[in-house]
Amino acid sequence: MSVPQGSTRKSPPAKKFHLAPRYRVLIAKSGLDGHDRGAKVVARALRDDGFEVIYTGIRSTPEEIACTAVDEDVAAIGLSSLSGAHLEQFPAVLEALRKHGVGTVPVLGGGVIPEEDHPFLQAAGIKEIFTPGATLARILASFRENCRAYREPGRACRQNGRVNRAPGRACRARPGKRDA
Repeated sequence: MSVPQGSTRKSPPAKKFHLAPRYRVLIAKSGLDGHDRGAKVVARALRDDGFEVIYTGIRSTPEEIACTAVDEDVAAIGLSSLSGAHLEQFPAVLEALRKHGVGTVPVLGGGVIPEEDHPFLQAAGIKEIFTPGATLARILASFRENCRAYREPGRACRQNGRVNRAPGRACRARPGKRDA
């Protein structure tokens, strides 16, 4: 289509896009667990939601996971366990992260994890645990909130009705509370 000579053609107004921060996350399978379909589904959903995903593949050691987290400067880690070794592997990964100086990176776990094991894992430092039936929307929201809390520590995040924030930081999200 040609524009008649002498007429002016206006460009459409520029659209303003607000890009959400692109967080880098690590998805890992530790120990001898070779079942990775769930981890791959979550990794793909995270990617499709705008996350940059690093997937270590199966049978990674806690040390390898910690080194990858340091090298890739991730904002969160997702661990998957279908082998029943979560009580040994998840705390071992948390310990390796602390040893490498990145113990504050949020770690989320998923897989076939009995309800009675959740308190132990959460006390060890796992931020959230997803079991079969957890929706991808819930998993994505949790990763988003945990990444935001880690990368923007002064900003409070709501998760399961609790306000999570970095230690020693005043919560600006509470009405009537201000930093001193």
